Amino acid sequence: MDLQEFLSPIAELAAQSGPQNKIVMSSRVRLARNLQGFPFPGWAKKPDRVKSCEKSTVAVQTLPQMEGGLSLAMESLSSLDKQILVERHLISREHAAKGAGSGLVLSRDQSLSVMINEEDHLRMQCVLPGLQLDRAWEAIDAVDSAIEHHLDYAFSPQLGYLTACPTNIGTGIRVSAMLHLPALVLGEQINQIIQAVNKLGLAVRGLYGEGTEALGNVFQVSNQMTLGDSEEEILERLGKVVAQVIEHENDARALLLEKKPKSVLDHVGRAYGILANAHRIPSKEAINLLSLFRLGIDLGLFGDAPRALTDELFLIVQPAHLQLISKGKLSPEQRDFLRADLIRERLHDIPRPGSTPPSAPGALDKPA
Repeated sequence: MDLQEFLSPIAELAAQSGPQNKIVMSSRVRLARNLQGFPFPGWAKKPDRVKSCEKSTVAVQTLPQMEGGLSLAMESLSSLDKQILVERHLISREHAAKGAGSGLVLSRDQSLSVMINEEDHLRMQCVLPGLQLDRAWEAIDAVDSAIEHHLDYAFSPQLGYLTACPTNIGTGIRVSAMLHLPALVLGEQINQIIQAVNKLGLAVRGLYGEGTEALGNVFQVSNQMTLGDSEEEILERLGKVVAQVIEHENDARALLLEKKPKSVLDHVGRAYGILANAHRIPSKEAINLLSLFRLGIDLGLFGDAPRALTDELFLIVQPAHLQLISKGKLSPEQRDFLRADLIRERLHDIPRPGSTPPSAPGALDKPA
C-alpha cells in the first residue's frame, strides 16, 4: 500500500483528543533496543545493516499490534514522504536521512511506530493525544515484550539494555510530553520554568526534539538519563513535573486575564487578523500566530470554534504537507502564498475574537 493512502487524514488526526489536551498536545514513550551479535547501525557495514533490518522487520511485522499496519524500506520513500513522516512525529529527522538497510513499521492507527536501524537497531514509540504517559508506556512495553520473544536483545546484567548513545543505556526509555505554553511565554516566566525542569534532571526541547526551536510556544519535556532508575520511576517523575507545568500554565493564563486582559486580547486579535487576511505567510510566523489563535480558542474568545482547527492547521502549514496538498513541487515563495490561502479559507467562518473571555467576566474591561 502507498504511504499516502495509508496515513490518516489530517482532519482525523486533529480531531483526536485526550486528557489535559488544552495544554498537553501529545504523550510519547520511546524505547531503544539493539540486537545481540550485530554492530550498532552507525558502525555497521551495509550487509550487516541489511541483515539486521530484515531480521527486525520480520519480527515487528508479526506482532498482533501491527496487524493491518504498514512496513516500509527507507530507500523506497521519496524525500517528500520522509518529511511528512517527520512532520507527523512518526520518525526522527535522523531517520529521514537513512537509506538502504533501514526501515519503518507503522501500526494501523499510527499510534505505534518502529524505526529500524536509526541510531539503534530498534527505536519503538507510542504517541497518544493529551496526557496519557501511563497508557503510552503500557502499549510500548507490550510491543517490546512481544518483540523480545523473536529477537535477542543486547543486554548487560550490570548496565541493562545496551545502546549506541550512553545517555540511553539502562532502560533505554525516553518519556516525553509535548506542551503548549503560550501564557508562560507571554508572561515571561518560561525561562524560569525551563531552568527548574532542567535542575530536576529533565530536558526541555523544541517542536521536533533535540536541537530544534520551540515554534508555536510548543515545548517537549523529557527525561535525560535512563540508567539507574526503573521505567516506573522515570514515568512518575516526569508525570509529576508535567502536572506542575500544567498548573503553572493555567495560573499564568489566569494571571494574564486578571492583570493584562487588554494585552491578551491584543495578542490574540492581531494573530487572528494576520491569519485571516494575509496573502503570504512563512511557516514559522504561521505556527507562532496559530499558537496565539489556539490560546484564544482555549480562553473562549472565538465562541464554539474547535481546538481541532488549530491542530489541523499546525500540520497543514508545514512544508511537506503543503506540497502534498498542492500535488506538485513548490518554491518557498509558492508555499508562503498557498499557506496563507489555506489559512484564510479555514478561518473564513470564524468570527472575530470577542472582547470578554467567558472564564473571566468583565476582565477585559479593566485597565491593563
